[in-house]
Amino acid sequence: MAEKYNPQETEKKWQDKWAADRLYHASEDSPKPKWYSLTMFPYTSGNLHIGHWYAEVPADCFARYKRLRGFNVMRPVGFDSFGLPAENAAIKHNIHPRIWTLNNVENMRRQLKTIGAMFDWDREVITCLPEYYKWTQWFFLKLYEAGLAYRAKAPVNWCPSCQAVLANEQVVDGTCWRCETPTTRRDLEQWFFRITNYADELKDHEGLDWPEKITAMQRNWVGKSYGAEVSFALDCPTAFEKEIKVFTTRPDTIYGVTFMVLAPEHPLVEKITTPENKAAVDAYIKKSRTCTEIERLSTEREKDGVFTGTYVTNRVNGQKVPVWIGDYVLQSYGTGAVMGVPAHDERDFVFAQKYHLPVITVIAPSAYDGKPLEAAYINEGVMLNSGPFNGTPNTEGKEKVCDYLAEHGWGKKTVNYKLRDWLISRQRYW
Repeated sequence: MAEKYNPQETEKKWQDKWAADRLYHASEDSPKPKWYSLTMFPYTSGNLHIGHWYAEVPADCFARYKRLRGFNVMRPVGFDSFGLPAENAAIKHNIHPRIWTLNNVENMRRQLKTIGAMFDWDREVITCLPEYYKWTQWFFLKLYEAGLAYRAKAPVNWCPSCQAVLANEQVVDGTCWRCETPTTRRDLEQWFFRITNYADELKDHEGLDWPEKITAMQRNWVGKSYGAEVSFALDCPTAFEKEIKVFTTRPDTIYGVTFMVLAPEHPLVEKITTPENKAAVDAYIKKSRTCTEIERLSTEREKDGVFTGTYVTNRVNGQKVPVWIGDYVLQSYGTGAVMGVPAHDERDFVFAQKYHLPVITVIAPSAYDGKPLEAAYINEGVMLNSGPFNGTPNTEGKEKVCDYLAEHGWGKKTVNYKLRDWLISRQRYW
């Protein structure tokens, strides 16, 4: 026996022994109960780092635990080897992307084997090889044939240096996470998966043994909400459209609308902006294209906007309502337009204070004295300044206002989801 422990020799000896015995191979004929363990395959950047093992350790520990409990554990290993970083690196080093990528696979395979994790190397996956991606293509074609894959224009984060679309998480302080080039927003033709067809199924996680934090994330991601779609009359000589529709979860506050805000990407913005306001609107749109959706929705960011110069009419009371644009409104959610009720929405109240817009109380707090509100009142109360609904508890008023809107053809009850169809175009070419 050696006087000193030599980890390199000892670990290699036993790792070679495990490999020869196929210790972690999952037999397809085993009578043991099956357990499948999968973690995201590492991207073939060239070398492993501590983050790779940080992600693998919990899964590896749990897979070993299940194996010791008598399960037939399948734990495949692989390499995520498609993508623009490999292409850009190949250009930089003047080498073919295939050679660059497979050299990295070889190096990272060697590194992974020295870790001694519970990988089934008989089930190695390399995503850039045809024996793997032919099945990706097969799945895509099946989705396309079923009408679940489609193309449409969509605003995306764009890196002009990488010439690629970036996910919101890949934009850091307005720059590309890889090359730190300032990013912009572009409308590009993109591929989508129609996951909104399955919004209710995706929300149907009740009864699953998941941590509450995860189920809350799932609920918020799907974001199912009940409300009304309401149309406001538009009389603009430069627009063919005669109305603008909004989605609201608070139809009981319809009489308190004092402004409307459109997303900067809304197709009507260009049509309804008056010549006097065009320069300010164009500058605002340009600025908004440098922000990700996450930044635009941040609760810590001050809400701002620009007046288009155009008004719509609130059909329930005939009031003229100014139309603004603001980047805290997203074209991808609802109708891309929101009604502003500053008396009963905290965000709208701040916006109205900033731009000196009227605040009309339409839900009375208890012991309301008729004085202007010093902050948005968002609790239950009795409707006032609301025409035929004065004196109605607002909890009842929601339903009654929806019926009133439907009766006059000005709106309807509807269900809305924050969930959007899945944009999957993340490569340079499609």
